[in-house]
Amino acid sequence: MTDSTRRIVEQILAVPFGKVSCYRDIGVRAGLPNGARQVARALHSLSHKHDLPWHRIVRHDGRIALREGEGRELQISLLRNEGVEVSYSAQVDMRRYRV
Repeated sequence: MTDSTRRIVEQILAVPFGKVSCYRDIGVRAGLPNGARQVARALHSLSHKHDLPWHRIVRHDGRIALREGEGRELQISLLRNEGVEVSYSAQVDMRRYRV
């Protein structure tokens, strides 16, 4: 694992129960100001191996990035189980839940 990937993993693991962060913010906190795509790749390839709370990472506007049938329903369910309100249009209020 590269140093930048390790920092991304650390930042994802730091998102607390009942809160969300966005790809961009995780990248910035990991020292990668343009690292949103790297965050997405790390989530895709390392979520199971490192037991990452992948469901807590959303787009910068609070929308769920996954499409229907590709994990969107699971992500919504996991967030709601943590008390995060997700709208019918699959969006989280970032002012309320963002870390």
